[in-house]
Amino acid sequence: MADKQISIPLTMAATTALGDTEFRAKRAKSNQFRIKFIWLLQKAGMIALVALLCVGSYLAVSRYFFKSVKIVGVSMVPTLAENNNYLLNLWAFHSRDPQRNDIVVIRDPGDHGLSVKRIIAVPGESVLFKEGKVYVNGKELKEPYLAPNTLTFTYSQAKEQLIMCGQDQYFVLGDNRLRSIDSRAYGAVSREDVLGLVKVQ
Repeated sequence: MADKQISIPLTMAATTALGDTEFRAKRAKSNQFRIKFIWLLQKAGMIALVALLCVGSYLAVSRYFFKSVKIVGVSMVPTLAENNNYLLNLWAFHSRDPQRNDIVVIRDPGDHGLSVKRIIAVPGESVLFKEGKVYVNGKELKEPYLAPNTLTFTYSQAKEQLIMCGQDQYFVLGDNRLRSIDSRAYGAVSREDVLGLVKVQ
């Protein structure tokens, strides 16, 4: 009987200790799971934020700063090859005005599409076509970018034609003079229709 009385308290104490240990182990495991779950949520949130920032940056850059353009047509041969891709700087003319010899993307006044041309005269300048040559402000325009022996004629019957660029107007030509629809056809383009600068290697 003494043995019974001694063994009962020992059994209870052991059971209590075992239950407490199991409870602590379960609570520790639960805490570990909770910590891991929170860590995974933070990681997922970080990845989603980085992805969102990347997409936002790409959209902002391609809309306001730089964009790839593919040349369709031969109006800028030999300077720009058909079907080649070039970088368009959309921000270039926020810091300066377009200048002569800039190769630009314009909104075509004829069909309202986009085309690539070279600026040969800026606001206030005169352009004269005479005997296959181009004169700007009375001086013959040196055009080393043209194919050898290229002549430039107007689309009218006149042998000579003088055109003035008004305020905020730019006269543009394609480098392939025989295959280009440009300011000879639709006149000088407005500043708002000059959209960006094409970077040529």
